[in-house]
Amino acid sequence: MTRWWQARSLRFRLTALATGVLGAGLVVGAVALQALLTGAGVASLDRLATARAATVAALAEGDRLPDVLPVEQPGEVVQVLDATGRVLASSATASRTLALLPPDRVAALDGDGSTVERTAYGAGAVRAVVRPSLLRGQPVRVLAVVPLRDLVGAVAALRVALLVVVPLLTALVAAACWALLGRALRPVDTLRAGAEQVTALGGGGTLPVPAGGDELAGLARTLNAMLDRLQAAGTRQSAFVADAAHELRSPLTALRTTVEVVLAHPDAYDTAELAAGLHAEVLRLGRLVDDLLVLARLGAVPGRREPVDLAALARAAAAGHQRVSVTGHGRALADEDGVRRVLGNLVDNAARHARTGVVVEVADGRVQVDDDGPGVPPADRERVFERFTRLDEARGRDAGGTGLGLSIARETAREHGGDVALGEAPGGGARLVLTLPPA
Repeated sequence: MTRWWQARSLRFRLTALATGVLGAGLVVGAVALQALLTGAGVASLDRLATARAATVAALAEGDRLPDVLPVEQPGEVVQVLDATGRVLASSATASRTLALLPPDRVAALDGDGSTVERTAYGAGAVRAVVRPSLLRGQPVRVLAVVPLRDLVGAVAALRVALLVVVPLLTALVAAACWALLGRALRPVDTLRAGAEQVTALGGGGTLPVPAGGDELAGLARTLNAMLDRLQAAGTRQSAFVADAAHELRSPLTALRTTVEVVLAHPDAYDTAELAAGLHAEVLRLGRLVDDLLVLARLGAVPGRREPVDLAALARAAAAGHQRVSVTGHGRALADEDGVRRVLGNLVDNAARHARTGVVVEVADGRVQVDDDGPGVPPADRERVFERFTRLDEARGRDAGGTGLGLSIARETAREHGGDVALGEAPGGGARLVLTLPPA
C-alpha cells in the first residue's frame, strides 16, 4: 500500500489527502449535527411535557380540575391517574377510561422525562413526564405525554439530506482541489520540461521562471544560477583543455628537439650549457602548468571570505623585488590565498616591465600598482587580460611570463566580487588597480 501510494503523483496524493480530511470532517460534523438537533428537540419536548404536568398537578392540588384537561400541541396527552391506575381526568386527545401506561410503568417514570416506545394506544415513541400531586387529599399522578414522531421525521429527513449532501460536497471539493493543484503545479511541469530540454541539449540554456515571487520562482532562479555556474565551469574546462594543448606544445617541443639533437650529436653540446638550457625550459613548463592548474580551479569551489590585511599581502608580494615600494594600509573581505596570488601576479608583471621602480599604494578594498615602463596602448588594455595574450611591443613576451598572470588576477578578483583594471600611470607606464569588497 505504501509503495502504491508513493507511486502516485503529487497532485493525486494532495487531492486525496485534502478530500479525505474534508470528508472525515463532514461526516463528523453531520453526526454531531444530528445528535445536537436530536438532543435539542428532546429537551424542548421535555420542557413542554414538564410544564403541562406541573400545570395540571397545580390544578389537582387546588381541586380545580376541569372536565377536559388543557393541551396545545397536536398529539399531546395529559391524564390524572390514581394509585390503581384508574383515569380520573383526561385531555380530549385520550380516553377517560383507558390509561396510556400501566400503573407499574407510571410509578417507574417518576421524575424527569423518559422515552416510551409503545403506549396503550399503539406503537409510536413518546416522551413521558410524571408528576405526583394530591386530589381531594388522595395521592394521584399526572402523566403528560408528547409524541416524538415529528422530531423523528425531522431527524430522518436531515439524515437523508446529509447522506446526499456530504458525498456531493466531498466530490465537488475533490474536483476543485484537483483543478487548483493542477494550476498550482503547472510551473513545476514547465520547469521539468525546461530541464528535459536542457538535458537533451547536453547543457546550457535556462529554465523558465514563473511569474511572481513565490517559492517556485525562487527555485527556478536558484536552478538557473546553478546551471550558469555549471556552464561556466564547463566553459572553463574546455578553455583549460585548449590552453593546455596549445601552450604545453611549445616547451615540450623545445625539450624534445634539444634531446633529439643531443642524442644525434652527443659531442656538439657542453654538459653545463645543455643543463642550463633544459633547466630554463623545465622551469617555464612548471610555471605554465601551475598557472593552468590555477585557472582550472577558479570558480570550482567558492573561497572562504574573511578580513585580510592588504598592506601585509602587498609587502609579501614585493619582498622578492628590490625596486618595489609599498605605502598605505587597508583591509578587504576576501580569500587570503587568492588575494596573495593576485598581488603576486600584479607586482611581478609590473616589476618585469618597470625601468626604475614600482609603487604600490594600498587603501581599504583597493590596491594600485604603478610602474614606469612602456605602458599599454588604450586599444590593448582589455586584450591583455585574455589568456596567453602577448603584445608585440615591449610588454610582449618577457622572460618568465606565461601569458596567464593578468588573466588569473582578473578572474580571481571577480570571483571575490571585485575586479582588476588597467590604466596609465603618471609616468606613462601601466597602472593596475585591484578592487575588492572592503572589510
